[in-house]
Amino acid sequence: MRENQFDKVKNGKGFIAALDQSGGSTPKALANYGISKEAYTTEEEMFDLIHQMRTRIITSPAFDSKYILGAILFEQTMDRQIEGMYTAEYLAEKKGIVPFLKVDKGLAEPADGVQLMKPIPNLDTLLQRANQHHIFGTKMRSVIKEANPEGIKAVMDQQFEIAKQIISAGLVPIIEPEVDIHSQDKEKSEELLKVELLNHLNALSEDENVMLKLTIPTSANAYKELVQHPRVFRVVALSGGYSREEANKKLKENDGIIASFSRALTEDLNVDQTAEAFNAALEKAVKSIYDASVNKN
Repeated sequence: MRENQFDKVKNGKGFIAALDQSGGSTPKALANYGISKEAYTTEEEMFDLIHQMRTRIITSPAFDSKYILGAILFEQTMDRQIEGMYTAEYLAEKKGIVPFLKVDKGLAEPADGVQLMKPIPNLDTLLQRANQHHIFGTKMRSVIKEANPEGIKAVMDQQFEIAKQIISAGLVPIIEPEVDIHSQDKEKSEELLKVELLNHLNALSEDENVMLKLTIPTSANAYKELVQHPRVFRVVALSGGYSREEANKKLKENDGIIASFSRALTEDLNVDQTAEAFNAALEKAVKSIYDASVNKN
């Protein structure tokens, strides 16, 4: 199965769904879905509700491997079940969709214009569990808010150090240094980021390969060298706060980059929709994101 997954992720047509909202972003995801904070009183109830939402998405006929290559899961989602199967196994075996796992524990406080990742305790244990659940790869996110060379270098140093640990565990890491779309010097940040990414990629050995998850660049095809780099397995784009329509439009301008959208995928879904309305809204989103990923301007 893993060989088929490698080929699907590297060469397949489609996009990667990001269903990995964690503790901090779950209330907003639920609110966008039509579930207010008044609907739950404990964290356990909150995570039960988000799993119900994710289950509804994953089991929908619109969540189809014809359009979706992979899905990124939150750790709790990996440990929960859908229709009597663990989520990752359900995705791989029932849906033919490649499972990934978010491994970071959130963001540290801002410093030098960036937010590094918080420490990831017991990462080796988490990676062992991921392998037991047949997870294909991982994802970890940092944020760049200003064009600060020292901060951006620190982001890359941290990301690649942990990426090597993930590769050693037999998994494919998705490195996500998100450039804030509201940054005053977004394009300059992207230029600095590309230089640091190339420096780190060039230092990898032939058996060390990564995926990149990047904010859609201000200048179309600015990341062409990253897309073509021999150590880069695939480049995917986050929606980063853009509406789906805007994110799709920007994505189409960038050759070789596919979507890995979260909020832009689910923005038209609501808890009160009938099954028919829910599936229709999800199908519309899936097909539009697929189109932006495979049909370039």
